Amino acid sequence: MTATTLAIIGGTGLNHFPDLEIIARSAVDTAYGAVAAPLTHARLNGRELIFLARHGDDHRLPPHRVNYRANLWALHAAGVRHIIAVTAVGGITPAMAPGVIALPDQIIDYTADRAHTFFDGPPNSVEHIDFTWPYDASLRQSLLRAADSLGLPVQPKATYGATQGPRLETAAEIRRMEHDGCDLVGMTGMPEAALARELDIAYAGCSLVVNWAAGKTEAVITMDDIRQQLDSGMAQVRRLLTTAVGLV
Repeated sequence: MTATTLAIIGGTGLNHFPDLEIIARSAVDTAYGAVAAPLTHARLNGRELIFLARHGDDHRLPPHRVNYRANLWALHAAGVRHIIAVTAVGGITPAMAPGVIALPDQIIDYTADRAHTFFDGPPNSVEHIDFTWPYDASLRQSLLRAADSLGLPVQPKATYGATQGPRLETAAEIRRMEHDGCDLVGMTGMPEAALARELDIAYAGCSLVVNWAAGKTEAVITMDDIRQQLDSGMAQVRRLLTTAVGLV
C-alpha cells in the first residue's frame, strides 16, 4: 500500500502528537458536515500518514457531538485504507487496571441518537456489513508485534463497551456491562468502528485505561486522576504507535 493510506485518530489525551513531522494541514468539509479538525499530513518514524484529532484540536467536542461520519468520510476521501484509533477508557475487569494499554477485539454498542451509518437511505443503497469481528486482525497484529519489540505489556484482547456520554456511568450500569462481557468502557468506539467497516477501511483500536469504572473502587472518579494517567500512559501509547506504523 502507499504511504498515505494510514491514519491515526487521536482521542482524549492525544489531541496532538508531538512526535509527528508535519508536512501540511488541510481543513475539510464533507457532504456530512465539518470534520472535527484539519487533517494533519505528517511523517512518523519515516512513515507518511494522516493524523486526526477526534474531538478537535482544542478538545471541544464531547463524544456524542463528534461528527463521526464526516471524520471517517474525510479520511476515506484522502485515500486512507487503514486506521489506528486511540481511546481513553475505564477499566471494568481486574486485568484492566489504570495504566494498562488494551487492544480490543470486540465491541458492544450502548450509544443512542448518533448518526451511525452511511447507508441511511437515498442516494445511498442499503447495505448490511459483516461486523462479526469489528477490529482488523492484521492491524491488531501489527500493534502486538510493536508492543513485543518494545517490551511493552499490553492486553491483547478486550471487549469495549461504547456508552453515550458525556457523563460517566453509574455503578449499576457498569455491573450490567460486566455481565454483558465488557472489559472496557468508553464513549467513542461507536459508530466509528462500524463506519470504517462500511467504507472498507481496516480499523484497529488502542485503548489506554485511565480510571477504574464506576463502582469498581470506593474512590470518586476525578478528572485530576484521569489527567495523571493520561500524561503517563499516552507517552507509552505514542511509543507503541511510533513503532507500529513501520509494521503496517
